[in-house]
Amino acid sequence: MNCFVTGASGFIGANLVHELVARGHRVKALVRPGADLRGLAGVDFERVPGDVADRAALAAGLRGCDWCFHVAASYHLWLRDYAPMFAANVDGTRSVLETAAAAGCSRIIYTSTVGCIGLPRAVNGGVTPTDETTPVTESQMSNPYKLSKWRGEVVARELAAAGLPIVIVNPSAPVGPRDVKPTPTGQVIVDFLNRQMPAYLDTGLNWVHVRDVAIGHILAAEKGRVGERYILGHADGNWTMKQAFAMLAEISGLPAPKFQVPYTVALLAAHADEAISRVTGKPPKAPLAGVRMARYKMFFNPAKAIRELGLPQTPPRQALADAVAWFRAHGYVKR
Repeated sequence: MNCFVTGASGFIGANLVHELVARGHRVKALVRPGADLRGLAGVDFERVPGDVADRAALAAGLRGCDWCFHVAASYHLWLRDYAPMFAANVDGTRSVLETAAAAGCSRIIYTSTVGCIGLPRAVNGGVTPTDETTPVTESQMSNPYKLSKWRGEVVARELAAAGLPIVIVNPSAPVGPRDVKPTPTGQVIVDFLNRQMPAYLDTGLNWVHVRDVAIGHILAAEKGRVGERYILGHADGNWTMKQAFAMLAEISGLPAPKFQVPYTVALLAAHADEAISRVTGKPPKAPLAGVRMARYKMFFNPAKAIRELGLPQTPPRQALADAVAWFRAHGYVKR
Protein backbone atom coordinates (compact mmCIF):
# COMPACT_ATOMS: atom_id res chain seq x y z
CA MET A 1 0.00 0.00 0.00
CA ASN A 2 0.96 3.63 -0.48
CA CYS A 3 0.82 5.17 2.99
CA PHE A 4 0.82 8.75 4.28
CA VAL A 5 1.95 9.35 7.87
CA THR A 6 1.73 12.54 9.92
CA GLY A 7 3.78 12.79 13.09
CA ALA A 8 6.42 10.49 11.62
CA SER A 9 9.24 12.10 13.61
CA GLY A 10 7.47 11.32 16.90
CA PHE A 11 7.74 8.20 19.05
CA ILE A 12 4.75 6.24 17.73
CA GLY A 13 5.05 7.72 14.24
CA ALA A 14 8.69 6.73 13.77
CA ASN A 15 8.03 3.17 14.91
CA LEU A 16 5.00 3.03 12.61
CA VAL A 17 7.09 4.08 9.59
CA HIS A 18 9.65 1.36 10.38
CA GLU A 19 6.91 -1.27 10.68
CA LEU A 20 5.17 -0.20 7.47
CA VAL A 21 8.38 -0.32 5.43
CA ALA A 22 9.34 -3.68 6.98
CA ARG A 23 6.03 -5.03 5.66
CA GLY A 24 6.69 -3.80 2.14
CA HIS A 25 4.50 -0.69 2.20
CA ARG A 26 5.63 2.61 0.68
CA VAL A 27 5.58 5.62 3.00
CA LYS A 28 5.26 9.35 2.53
CA ALA A 29 5.85 11.25 5.76
CA LEU A 30 4.68 14.78 6.49
CA VAL A 31 7.70 16.49 8.06
CA ARG A 32 7.87 20.00 9.46
CA PRO A 33 11.00 22.09 8.86
CA GLY A 34 13.60 21.42 11.52
CA ALA A 35 11.98 18.20 12.75
CA ASP A 36 14.23 15.78 14.64
CA LEU A 37 14.44 12.76 12.34
CA ARG A 38 16.70 10.53 14.46
CA GLY A 39 13.85 8.07 15.01
CA LEU A 40 13.62 7.57 11.24
CA ALA A 41 17.29 6.72 10.76
CA GLY A 42 17.84 3.72 8.51
CA VAL A 43 14.36 3.59 6.99
CA ASP A 44 13.45 4.49 3.40
CA PHE A 45 10.58 6.98 3.07
CA GLU A 46 9.56 10.02 1.04
CA ARG A 47 9.59 13.37 2.85
CA VAL A 48 6.64 15.71 2.35
CA PRO A 49 7.46 19.18 3.76
CA GLY A 50 4.58 20.87 5.57
CA ASP A 51 2.33 20.64 8.61
CA VAL A 52 -1.24 19.65 9.42
CA ALA A 53 -2.56 23.16 8.79
CA ASP A 54 -1.26 23.21 5.20
CA ARG A 55 -4.04 21.64 3.12
CA ALA A 56 -2.15 22.19 -0.12
CA ALA A 57 0.86 20.22 1.17
CA LEU A 58 -1.47 17.56 2.55
CA ALA A 59 -3.29 17.21 -0.76
CA ALA A 60 -0.03 16.92 -2.68
CA GLY A 61 1.38 14.34 -0.29
CA LEU A 62 -1.82 12.28 -0.11
CA ARG A 63 -2.18 12.03 -3.87
CA GLY A 64 -2.11 8.34 -4.80
CA CYS A 65 -2.14 7.08 -1.20
CA ASP A 66 -4.28 4.16 -0.04
CA TRP A 67 -3.92 4.58 3.71
CA CYS A 68 -3.50 7.68 5.87
CA PHE A 69 -2.23 7.51 9.45
CA HIS A 70 -2.81 10.75 11.35
CA VAL A 71 -0.45 10.32 14.29
CA ALA A 72 0.71 13.94 14.69
CA ALA A 73 -0.32 15.79 17.83
CA SER A 74 0.83 18.67 19.98
CA TYR A 75 1.49 17.06 23.37
CA HIS A 76 2.17 19.51 26.19
CA LEU A 77 1.03 19.40 29.80
CA TRP A 78 2.00 23.04 30.32
CA LEU A 79 2.07 26.01 27.95
CA ARG A 80 1.71 29.73 28.42
CA ASP A 81 -0.70 29.74 25.48
CA TYR A 82 -2.70 26.62 24.61
CA ALA A 83 -4.28 28.04 21.43
CA PRO A 84 -1.63 26.54 19.08
CA MET A 85 -2.15 23.12 20.67
CA PHE A 86 -5.91 23.26 20.07
CA ALA A 87 -5.28 24.46 16.51
CA ALA A 88 -3.03 21.46 15.82
CA ASN A 89 -5.06 18.80 17.62
CA VAL A 90 -8.55 19.88 16.56
CA ASP A 91 -8.35 22.00 13.40
CA GLY A 92 -5.32 20.06 12.14
CA THR A 93 -7.17 16.79 12.64
CA ARG A 94 -10.07 18.01 10.51
CA SER A 95 -7.66 19.17 7.81
CA VAL A 96 -5.86 15.82 7.62
CA LEU A 97 -8.95 13.61 7.75
CA GLU A 98 -10.95 15.61 5.21
CA THR A 99 -8.00 15.91 2.83
CA ALA A 100 -7.27 12.17 3.11
CA ALA A 101 -10.88 11.35 2.27
CA ALA A 102 -10.85 13.75 -0.68
CA ALA A 103 -7.67 12.04 -1.93
CA GLY A 104 -9.51 8.71 -2.00
CA CYS A 105 -7.81 6.91 0.91
CA SER A 106 -9.60 3.64 1.64
CA ARG A 107 -8.63 3.72 5.32
CA ILE A 108 -7.81 6.68 7.56
CA ILE A 109 -6.41 5.87 11.00
CA TYR A 110 -6.70 8.57 13.63
CA THR A 111 -4.41 8.28 16.66
CA SER A 112 -6.26 9.40 19.78
CA THR A 113 -5.31 8.51 23.37
CA VAL A 114 -6.67 6.51 26.29
CA GLY A 115 -7.10 9.91 27.91
CA CYS A 116 -10.34 10.04 25.91
CA ILE A 117 -11.58 6.76 27.43
CA GLY A 118 -13.60 6.79 30.65
CA LEU A 119 -11.44 6.64 33.77
CA PRO A 120 -11.27 3.49 35.90
CA ARG A 121 -12.90 3.71 39.31
CA ALA A 122 -11.57 2.21 42.50
CA VAL A 123 -14.02 -0.24 44.08
CA ASN A 124 -13.30 -1.99 47.40
CA GLY A 125 -9.62 -1.18 47.15
CA GLY A 126 -9.27 -2.50 43.58
CA VAL A 127 -9.32 -0.88 40.17
CA THR A 128 -11.31 -2.35 37.29
CA PRO A 129 -9.76 -1.49 33.89
CA THR A 130 -12.15 0.32 31.57
CA ASP A 131 -12.73 -0.18 27.84
CA GLU A 132 -14.11 1.61 24.78
CA THR A 133 -17.70 1.32 26.06
CA THR A 134 -17.09 3.17 29.34
CA PRO A 135 -19.19 6.36 29.41
CA VAL A 136 -17.17 9.56 29.20
CA THR A 137 -17.93 13.23 28.55
CA GLU A 138 -15.94 16.35 27.75
CA SER A 139 -16.30 17.47 31.38
CA GLN A 140 -13.93 14.64 32.38
CA MET A 141 -11.10 16.05 30.26
CA SER A 142 -9.06 17.46 33.13
CA ASN A 143 -6.40 19.47 31.28
CA PRO A 144 -5.97 21.33 27.97
CA TYR A 145 -4.08 18.48 26.29
CA LYS A 146 -6.77 15.90 27.04
CA LEU A 147 -9.49 18.37 26.07
CA SER A 148 -7.81 19.12 22.74
CA LYS A 149 -7.44 15.41 21.96
CA TRP A 150 -11.05 14.79 23.00
CA ARG A 151 -12.28 17.46 20.59
CA GLY A 152 -10.04 16.02 17.87
CA GLU A 153 -11.55 12.60 18.45
CA VAL A 154 -15.05 14.10 18.30
CA VAL A 155 -14.15 15.48 14.86
CA ALA A 156 -12.98 12.01 13.79
CA ARG A 157 -16.16 10.35 15.06
CA GLU A 158 -18.39 12.91 13.37
CA LEU A 159 -16.59 12.52 10.05
CA ALA A 160 -16.75 8.72 10.33
CA ALA A 161 -20.51 8.97 10.96
CA ALA A 162 -20.73 11.09 7.82
CA GLY A 163 -19.20 8.25 5.78
CA LEU A 164 -15.44 8.84 5.88
CA PRO A 165 -13.44 5.56 6.28
CA ILE A 166 -11.98 6.51 9.67
CA VAL A 167 -10.85 4.09 12.39
CA ILE A 168 -9.76 5.45 15.78
CA VAL A 169 -6.97 3.97 17.89
CA ASN A 170 -6.32 4.89 21.53
CA PRO A 171 -2.77 3.97 22.63
CA SER A 172 -2.13 3.60 26.36
CA ALA A 173 1.44 4.18 27.63
CA PRO A 174 3.93 2.98 24.98
CA VAL A 175 7.58 2.39 25.83
CA GLY A 176 10.44 1.02 23.79
CA PRO A 177 13.02 2.15 21.22
CA ARG A 178 13.18 5.42 19.26
CA ASP A 179 11.78 7.62 22.05
CA VAL A 180 13.96 10.46 20.86
CA LYS A 181 12.39 13.42 22.67
CA PRO A 182 11.68 11.49 25.04
CA THR A 183 7.97 11.29 25.83
CA PRO A 184 6.84 11.95 29.44
CA THR A 185 6.64 8.18 30.02
CA GLY A 186 10.09 7.69 28.51
CA GLN A 187 11.43 10.52 30.66
CA VAL A 188 10.35 8.59 33.76
CA ILE A 189 12.59 5.72 32.60
CA VAL A 190 15.47 8.08 31.79
CA ASP A 191 15.18 9.76 35.20
CA PHE A 192 15.18 6.33 36.87
CA LEU A 193 18.32 5.29 34.98
CA ASN A 194 20.02 8.56 35.92
CA ARG A 195 19.10 8.12 39.61
CA GLN A 196 16.92 11.23 39.48
CA MET A 197 13.73 9.52 40.66
CA PRO A 198 13.93 9.61 44.47
CA ALA A 199 10.20 9.03 45.02
CA TYR A 200 6.97 8.15 43.23
CA LEU A 201 3.22 8.78 43.31
CA ASP A 202 0.63 6.09 43.91
CA THR A 203 -0.54 5.94 40.33
CA GLY A 204 -0.47 3.46 37.47
CA LEU A 205 -0.41 3.07 33.70
CA ASN A 206 -1.17 0.47 31.08
CA TRP A 207 2.35 -0.24 29.79
CA VAL A 208 2.63 -1.48 26.20
CA HIS A 209 5.49 -2.01 23.75
CA VAL A 210 5.59 0.78 21.17
CA ARG A 211 6.13 -1.84 18.46
CA ASP A 212 2.76 -3.41 19.34
CA VAL A 213 1.16 0.04 19.13
CA ALA A 214 2.71 0.63 15.70
CA ILE A 215 1.55 -2.77 14.47
CA GLY A 216 -1.86 -2.04 15.95
CA HIS A 217 -2.16 0.96 13.63
CA ILE A 218 -1.47 -1.26 10.62
CA LEU A 219 -3.93 -3.90 11.83
CA ALA A 220 -6.54 -1.16 12.27
CA ALA A 221 -6.07 -0.22 8.60
CA GLU A 222 -6.37 -3.86 7.58
CA LYS A 223 -9.18 -5.04 9.86
CA GLY A 224 -10.61 -2.13 11.84
CA ARG A 225 -14.29 -1.30 11.59
CA VAL A 226 -15.07 2.24 10.40
CA GLY A 227 -16.10 4.54 13.24
CA GLU A 228 -14.87 2.18 15.96
CA ARG A 229 -12.31 2.89 18.70
CA TYR A 230 -9.59 0.40 19.68
CA ILE A 231 -7.47 0.62 22.84
CA LEU A 232 -3.89 -0.27 21.91
CA GLY A 233 -2.54 -1.59 25.19
CA HIS A 234 -1.52 -4.78 26.96
CA ALA A 235 -3.92 -7.09 28.79
CA ASP A 236 -1.32 -7.67 31.53
CA GLY A 237 0.20 -4.19 31.42
CA ASN A 238 -1.81 -2.50 34.18
CA TRP A 239 1.00 -1.81 36.63
CA THR A 240 1.34 0.71 39.43
CA MET A 241 4.41 2.92 39.41
CA LYS A 242 5.75 0.87 42.32
CA GLN A 243 5.46 -2.30 40.22
CA ALA A 244 7.02 -0.61 37.17
CA PHE A 245 9.97 0.67 39.20
CA ALA A 246 10.48 -2.77 40.73
CA MET A 247 10.68 -4.20 37.21
CA LEU A 248 13.06 -1.45 36.09
CA ALA A 249 15.24 -2.24 39.10
CA GLU A 250 15.34 -5.90 38.09
CA ILE A 251 16.20 -5.02 34.49
CA SER A 252 18.79 -2.33 35.19
CA GLY A 253 20.34 -3.48 38.45
CA LEU A 254 19.61 -0.06 39.99
CA PRO A 255 17.62 0.40 43.21
CA ALA A 256 13.96 1.36 42.97
CA PRO A 257 12.76 4.50 44.79
CA LYS A 258 11.32 3.60 48.19
CA PHE A 259 9.48 6.78 49.17
CA GLN A 260 5.89 7.36 48.06
CA VAL A 261 4.96 11.05 47.83
CA PRO A 262 1.50 11.91 49.22
CA TYR A 263 -0.76 13.33 46.51
CA THR A 264 -1.38 16.61 48.39
CA VAL A 265 2.36 17.23 48.72
CA ALA A 266 2.87 16.63 44.99
CA LEU A 267 -0.03 18.95 44.19
CA LEU A 268 1.38 21.78 46.30
CA ALA A 269 4.80 21.32 44.73
CA ALA A 270 3.26 21.44 41.24
CA HIS A 271 1.46 24.70 42.07
CA ALA A 272 4.77 26.22 43.18
CA ASP A 273 6.57 24.83 40.12
CA GLU A 274 4.03 26.34 37.73
CA ALA A 275 4.18 29.70 39.51
CA ILE A 276 7.90 29.80 38.77
CA SER A 277 7.27 28.75 35.16
CA ARG A 278 4.86 31.62 34.61
CA VAL A 279 7.75 33.95 35.45
CA THR A 280 10.59 32.16 33.66
CA GLY A 281 8.65 30.72 30.71
CA LYS A 282 10.41 27.37 31.22
CA PRO A 283 8.15 24.29 31.47
CA PRO A 284 7.73 22.99 35.02
CA LYS A 285 9.39 19.74 36.00
CA ALA A 286 6.11 18.52 37.49
CA PRO A 287 3.16 20.23 35.76
CA LEU A 288 -0.18 20.36 37.51
CA ALA A 289 -1.82 18.48 34.65
CA GLY A 290 0.52 15.53 35.16
CA VAL A 291 0.02 15.43 38.93
CA ARG A 292 -3.75 15.63 38.58
CA MET A 293 -3.76 12.78 36.04
CA ALA A 294 -1.62 10.75 38.43
CA ARG A 295 -4.46 10.83 40.93
CA TYR A 296 -6.04 8.02 38.92
CA LYS A 297 -4.64 4.65 37.96
CA MET A 298 -4.90 4.67 34.17
CA PHE A 299 -5.80 0.99 33.81
CA PHE A 300 -7.44 -0.12 30.56
CA ASN A 301 -8.72 -3.27 28.88
CA PRO A 302 -7.49 -3.80 25.27
CA ALA A 303 -9.55 -6.98 24.72
CA LYS A 304 -11.40 -5.53 21.73
CA ALA A 305 -8.18 -4.77 19.82
CA ILE A 306 -6.79 -8.20 20.70
CA ARG A 307 -9.99 -9.93 19.59
CA GLU A 308 -10.83 -7.96 16.45
CA LEU A 309 -7.40 -6.83 15.23
CA GLY A 310 -5.07 -9.48 16.58
CA LEU A 311 -3.08 -6.85 18.52
CA PRO A 312 0.31 -8.33 19.54
CA GLN A 313 1.01 -8.69 23.27
CA THR A 314 4.73 -8.34 23.83
CA PRO A 315 5.33 -8.72 27.60
CA PRO A 316 5.57 -5.31 29.34
CA ARG A 317 8.85 -6.44 30.90
CA GLN A 318 10.30 -6.72 27.39
CA ALA A 319 8.96 -3.27 26.53
CA LEU A 320 10.74 -1.76 29.53
CA ALA A 321 13.93 -3.75 28.81
CA ASP A 322 13.97 -2.55 25.20
CA ALA A 323 13.46 1.05 26.35
CA VAL A 324 16.31 0.76 28.87
CA ALA A 325 18.63 -0.74 26.25
CA TRP A 326 17.78 1.97 23.70
CA PHE A 327 18.24 4.87 26.13
CA ARG A 328 21.56 3.45 27.31
CA ALA A 329 22.79 2.86 23.75
CA HIS A 330 21.88 6.38 22.61
CA GLY A 331 23.49 8.48 25.35
CA TYR A 332 20.52 9.32 27.56
CA VAL A 333 22.07 7.75 30.66
CA LYS A 334 24.67 10.05 32.19
CA ARG A 335 25.67 8.01 35.25
